[in-house]
Amino acid sequence: MATNIIKKDKTENYVSLTEISFRKFIRNKLAVAGIFVILILVLLSICAPMLTNYTVSETDLFNIKVAPNEAHILGTDDLGRDVFTRLLYGGRVSILVGIASMTVQLIIGVTLGAIAGYFGGIVEKIIMRIIDIIMCFPFFVIAVSVAAIVGPGVKNLIIIIGLLMWPNIARIVRAEILSLKENDYILAARAMGLSSFEIIRYHILPNIMSPVLVAATLAIANGILTEASLSFLGIGVKLPQPSWGNILIDAQNIGTLQREWWLWIPAGSLIILMVLSINFVGDGLRDALDPKIRL
Repeated sequence: MATNIIKKDKTENYVSLTEISFRKFIRNKLAVAGIFVILILVLLSICAPMLTNYTVSETDLFNIKVAPNEAHILGTDDLGRDVFTRLLYGGRVSILVGIASMTVQLIIGVTLGAIAGYFGGIVEKIIMRIIDIIMCFPFFVIAVSVAAIVGPGVKNLIIIIGLLMWPNIARIVRAEILSLKENDYILAARAMGLSSFEIIRYHILPNIMSPVLVAATLAIANGILTEASLSFLGIGVKLPQPSWGNILIDAQNIGTLQREWWLWIPAGSLIILMVLSINFVGDGLRDALDPKIRL
């Protein structure tokens, strides 16, 4: 297994590759800003009960579609529900979908990608043909079709996104393993009698985690965007449970777009802010973990 090589910095002090990567990451201002934005949005969602006195389904019949005021800092929707409250709780759902769908992608993609890359032969051909079949169809068209069949819901949404987006990670894992499996330390591990499972788990996977980690961050962003798109069409997260995507449903009305900005601009802004922040972090990780880029 490759070790964490120690190098000298400009002051002749020995530093690990982990510390070098961390230094490169914190020098990326956009990536650091992205981390802070993500943490703030996550904390706001987690602390939702402490930040609002309303519930997600509580209605105020005397204040329907009212603009932001002292009682409702982001106004109310067409049922008199507090928009700020729904945004806070909706963030929980959208972020959960992104993280959970990424986890499904990692489990399937890393497993099948590792099997295809390490064993090769007929097994690799079968796995790669499955990947080609999935990737040859437009993702969004298939996602909409499957969501319409199985019905809306958070669990169904996570499964749909995870099962349709894992090929990207599988291809990354396969490509990385193909470049590693003939290295001397892998050949030495085979000579020592280690099983294929042990070689993959202890010697290969730890050395391909950098590109997998970057792909995982981007998968979260794609999951949040997909949730927002499907929920906007009414086949994602089921109402009355809020998510950033289904809050945007009101924006399908031209009157709302023109006169009731508080019903769609806050939710749309949070989606854009979260996705951009995750992409910035992903770019920062890619640069920080690339040994070709120096401090």
